[in-house]
Amino acid sequence: MDRSVRDALNQRRRRIGRRASKSQASEFFNLLSGTELLEATDAQLPEHRERLYPPTVALSMFMRQVLDADGSCQKAVNGWVAQRAADGLSRCSVRTGAYCKARQRLPIEMVTALTRRTGQELAKQALAAWRWRGRAVKLVDGTGISMPDTPDNQARYPQPGTQTSGVGFPLARLVVVVCLATGAALDAAIGPHQGKGSGELSLVRQLLDSFQRGDVMLGDALYCNYFLVATLMAAGVDVLMAQNGSRITDFRRGRLLGTRDHIVRWPKPATRPQWMTAQQYAHLPEEIELREVKVAHRVLVTTLVDHRRVSKDDLSALFARRWHVELDLRNLKTTCGMDVLRCQTPQMNDKQLWVHLLAYNAIRLLMAQAASHVGVDPRGLSFKHTVQLWTQWTAHAMSSTRHWQTLLSLIAQCKVGHRPGRIEPRMRKRRPKPYPWLKVPRTEARRHVERYGHARRAK
Repeated sequence: MDRSVRDALNQRRRRIGRRASKSQASEFFNLLSGTELLEATDAQLPEHRERLYPPTVALSMFMRQVLDADGSCQKAVNGWVAQRAADGLSRCSVRTGAYCKARQRLPIEMVTALTRRTGQELAKQALAAWRWRGRAVKLVDGTGISMPDTPDNQARYPQPGTQTSGVGFPLARLVVVVCLATGAALDAAIGPHQGKGSGELSLVRQLLDSFQRGDVMLGDALYCNYFLVATLMAAGVDVLMAQNGSRITDFRRGRLLGTRDHIVRWPKPATRPQWMTAQQYAHLPEEIELREVKVAHRVLVTTLVDHRRVSKDDLSALFARRWHVELDLRNLKTTCGMDVLRCQTPQMNDKQLWVHLLAYNAIRLLMAQAASHVGVDPRGLSFKHTVQLWTQWTAHAMSSTRHWQTLLSLIAQCKVGHRPGRIEPRMRKRRPKPYPWLKVPRTEARRHVERYGHARRAK
């Protein structure tokens, strides 16, 4: 590296270091100020006055807050006040107003840009051994997210029509693109859970810029759609998906490659969808060539048509790894607490969602560094173990190089079990509390209790 470039880089490091507090609250921000992310981080920082909660501290506290089991603002402020006292800094109020205003001042563009850049850099630096045949495989899937029942949230993300007004919760739909090699979240799109243009296919069309020529998209049967597949093929992206249940697969047709393995041509649907312009529809090919194979009682559809280079077993093994995105969503919603957002307005809920993704990527960054440090696959490490260890590690302010190497070694010690083909019933063994469901607005239920007393528990 040229000396002038190195000096400029060091100057930016020192500038960001001065912006970030030396307290515990900035440890997440320090993860994002590595060499690769330094310029992006510096460019996204908004202009600000020196406050009690500058953007670097507010963002790091927000990231820690979304990972904490007690995700309240009071807990975040209490930790900040205690750390300031331990560092010998001036005493400040434990009220949450200043911190909440600091969170509101954080530009969502800054959080989204850092999340995307973190995921892209992590995916780009994935070792060749972590990739599938040296290629980047990207997983796509969607899920639902709930949030507090406020008028603003209901206006942006209406509750499902099956729920009675006053007893339901606003519900949003989220679609994410995840790197198979590292687990990093590359991009995401959020929208209402129901209504026109709110389906997963509509949201995934907003994420097509996340795919580059040579990538492989791995998705379930919902994404097995002519228009999506044709668009990805035109961009040089291969796909592997489960066959959509509405399409009939007949292995007696097409060009036979082997047992339950053939190449077929899908014609372009005669009806143009409403979201597509006439020009876009005209540019699509009249038919596309795809390969259909049947493995393990499932039909897979792919653009990897060369059966000599990619066998049925290869396709089956790759599609089995699609399950990682389900685990990644579980980590986001359960381990990171993103299942239910906490903010009172849709703007802050959108920001909280992106902070969740940014904190998730920071943990994935630690896991990738640990995997590289000891020579293992990051997918074999425990996400929850890393979150727990990192939280305890920063609580003791161990940040030296020697401590860092120890942290990476400890993260790599806890590996997840390898259980291919595992099947578990989607049932609960522990019974819920015997209380009836709330089926009327809470204010009405309170008046009923005042007049008639509490209802008897169901037996």
